[in-house]
Amino acid sequence: MLTIHDDVDEAVSEITDGAIVLIGGFGKAGQPIELIEALLRRGSRNLTVVSNNAGNGTVGLAALIGAGRVAKIICSFPRQSDSELFDAKFRAAEIELELVPQGNLAERIRAAGSGIGGFFTPTGYGTMLAAGKETRMIDGRGFVLESPIRADFALIKALKADGVGNLVYRKTARNFGPIMASAAAHTIVQVSELVETGDLDPENVVTPGIFVNSVVVVPAQVASNGSTEVAL
Repeated sequence: MLTIHDDVDEAVSEITDGAIVLIGGFGKAGQPIELIEALLRRGSRNLTVVSNNAGNGTVGLAALIGAGRVAKIICSFPRQSDSELFDAKFRAAEIELELVPQGNLAERIRAAGSGIGGFFTPTGYGTMLAAGKETRMIDGRGFVLESPIRADFALIKALKADGVGNLVYRKTARNFGPIMASAAAHTIVQVSELVETGDLDPENVVTPGIFVNSVVVVPAQVASNGSTEVAL
């Protein structure tokens, strides 16, 4: 049953301490910043966050990490020019990092949503990333067994939702959203627009409403020149 929330704080109100949270986005593109800020206000702690990277600058995921709310992050790209908040926490041993190659990260999330028990991949074989994992030779090539990543919650961003939760995305802001929506027990989505059921072309729906539990509208911001800014 889909719940349409009045505001972002209400949408994240069920996220408890210790939850595993998938957070969409590729850098700033598609990052559900308003939902993350609401989670920060909620005060949930000891979170395990799964995301492509460890935040940018001082907003969104970076702010959540900087506030000490994230105990562990599972990501493929933790460090960049503006990842100072993650860097500080990691150097102080205040956050645990599980580094996962980007393709493996996407496939581990997708595997959870597809009900797959695990998969063998050559990526990481013979490196530190394979330590403690089952390996085997297949057709003369080394492979590593990777496990699915399931989560309690997913926070993602889409362009539009209809009344039953079907989603469409804006260009590359789509990134990890569709697979994360399928891999969480409870998926929370912020959208720029909520339309009537039937208004979305079925051929353009990327995430079916069956994977969406909560939707909240975060309108596109209006620029200083009066034009409507389309958020990434």
